[in-house]
Amino acid sequence: MATLLSARSRLTVFHLEGLTVAYTTQSSDSRGLGDIAVVTVVAPDSSTGDHLWRLAASMFTNPPPGQTQARWILTQCTRARAVKAPTYRDLPDAKWTADLTRELHLDALFANHAILRTGRLTIE
Repeated sequence: MATLLSARSRLTVFHLEGLTVAYTTQSSDSRGLGDIAVVTVVAPDSSTGDHLWRLAASMFTNPPPGQTQARWILTQCTRARAVKAPTYRDLPDAKWTADLTRELHLDALFANHAILRTGRLTIE
């Protein structure tokens, strides 16, 4: 079940194992907590959000599905934003559209996120 989402927000864009990845947050309510992480592959790359999950799974010998990969993906995003990786770009007010194809509800808050949504994003 895909969700098409358009917004204007801060995007952190960085390279990860051959993928160009964008990370932003959304809030599930009016408090503005940014509890939903949106992590996408940036178009025109031909990869999809599924590539993020496969990459995360490849980092472990026998990963349990879902939660471990989600935490690895979120760790890469927060790391890129915090340390300003060499390929990092911070776009403080980017307009974008994302085709979100996967959503995972974490079993506990991780990096201040309760939900991870992945897919593909185009920066306008």
